[in-house]
Amino acid sequence: MSIPRRNLFRSLLAGGLALGIGLVALPSHATDAGVKVVYHLSDGIPQAARAIGNIRNHLAADPGAKIVVVTHGAGIDFLLDGAESAPGKPFAGSIGELAGRGVEFRVCNNTLVSRKISADKLVMEAKVVPSGVAEVAKLQAKEGFVYLRP
Repeated sequence: MSIPRRNLFRSLLAGGLALGIGLVALPSHATDAGVKVVYHLSDGIPQAARAIGNIRNHLAADPGAKIVVVTHGAGIDFLLDGAESAPGKPFAGSIGELAGRGVEFRVCNNTLVSRKISADKLVMEAKVVPSGVAEVAKLQAKEGFVYLRP
């Protein structure tokens, strides 16, 4: 049985498109769950307060987003035990809530050393990394994270 040329072309085209769809790769900053984002904080308490709000809004819009907060310099201050926002609200509750939603908090060891702060002064959700700026670069270049600076 012979298939008319026009129908054969359509069949081949449709089959080729169907096969091609399986070959399309997601960009490196996307996952099945959502976008991978690094929030970079180095400017202290006001920036951290903005970031907390941004991250909550981000997760409301994209609950599957993979979010890592990398801090150095004054950006680590909100991750110190007992840290409070300008109106006097403790950061600990917000940090715990966001960590419970999968947000990771990373602190620059170079900053801890230069400021003579012991790692045991950090909230329990914080993870120390060798260098904050190197961590941001690694997440962007090697792990496909999108960069945001609130």
